[in-house]
Amino acid sequence: MNRTNLLLRMLDTTFDKESWYAPFKLAIEGLTAEQASWRPVGVATKTIWENVNHLIYYKERLVANLEGREWTHNLDGDETFYLTEQLKNDEEWLAVVKRAEMVQSSLRQVLSKTTIEVLEQNSLEEKLLDIMLHDAYHTGQIIQLRKMQGSWASHR
Repeated sequence: MNRTNLLLRMLDTTFDKESWYAPFKLAIEGLTAEQASWRPVGVATKTIWENVNHLIYYKERLVANLEGREWTHNLDGDETFYLTEQLKNDEEWLAVVKRAEMVQSSLRQVLSKTTIEVLEQNSLEEKLLDIMLHDAYHTGQIIQLRKMQGSWASHR
């Protein structure tokens, strides 16, 4: 397996191909806007929706970088959690989920066309690996929030 195929496989594993840990798509599957916006009482933590916003932002930025496009929507780390407003509206939540799927598809597409030489320039391969670890980390947080709210099936 060449490096690009390995990176694509790992990108899929963090997003929608279940391996020995649950991927992002499974972690948000079946959630309502109310569940995605839920925050434990008295706990300073981000909601699922905020975590998804955060992940979308960094993937969109990486896609722009890989495509050679200028990124002008610069946010600091905390601002990325508020990329979209939590309206407790299922249609709005589904639009955020769709955006996450679209940026994943864009990242896969651009990565499949990117040469190893380009990946090695400007630490793009390292940035891609960071995105995958970042997705896995926040997916774990999302699952923990679902367990706290009782929306994570016990058979998983």
